[in-house]
Amino acid sequence: MGTKLTVRRLDLGSFVRPSSETGGPAPRVEPVLAYLVGHERGLLLFDTGMGDAGPETEAHYRPRRRALREALSAAGVSLADIGVVVNCHLHFDHCGGNPLLAGVPVLVQRAELSAARHGGYTVDGLVDFPGAVHEELDGESEVWPGVRIVPTPGHTAGHQSLVVRQPDGTVVLAGQAHDFASRFASDVLARQAALDGVEPPLPAYRPWVDRLAEFDPRRVLFAHDCSVWEPALSP
Repeated sequence: MGTKLTVRRLDLGSFVRPSSETGGPAPRVEPVLAYLVGHERGLLLFDTGMGDAGPETEAHYRPRRRALREALSAAGVSLADIGVVVNCHLHFDHCGGNPLLAGVPVLVQRAELSAARHGGYTVDGLVDFPGAVHEELDGESEVWPGVRIVPTPGHTAGHQSLVVRQPDGTVVLAGQAHDFASRFASDVLARQAALDGVEPPLPAYRPWVDRLAEFDPRRVLFAHDCSVWEPALSP
């Protein structure tokens, strides 16, 4: 493929996940990461950071934000340079900067947008704001040559990931399909064990892992984990 594709990670702050949500005795500080995809057709932004969700949610998660404009500037671009937005899903910590990009198409699964508009799901003003332009998808969609949206439901019914085919291998921007790279690794290993005919019982894995495997990803990156999944080297 002659198209040159680049992926750059953006640090948009962090929040404190309380112990009631970590499954353990202690809270956990998690990053909020977005990704800037460069393509000969323009710039795509995958997620836009944390929005203001009101006093109760602010107190619950204690976010520390890095402004989207600042993060983009550090990458050498501006808000005006962004041609397309893809949110993995529409919770407040993934679409917080969308209102700064009024007029820019936001590609979202139809099921996700419907859930977001039914109340009690996210911050309404981060979804339907003046100048909001949504392009609703039903399943996979090629954004540009070498850039494909793939549904990865689980965290939400309309969650989606982005597959970017770079010359040196495919990168998957998995958003919150899994919270951690290690959990994605566990799914990959469970799938491989099943394919190898390992005797049950075996752990279940998300069915979309089969689809992502078809792209032979070299790296998988996440929204709340700085770690990167890479395949193990064969002996």
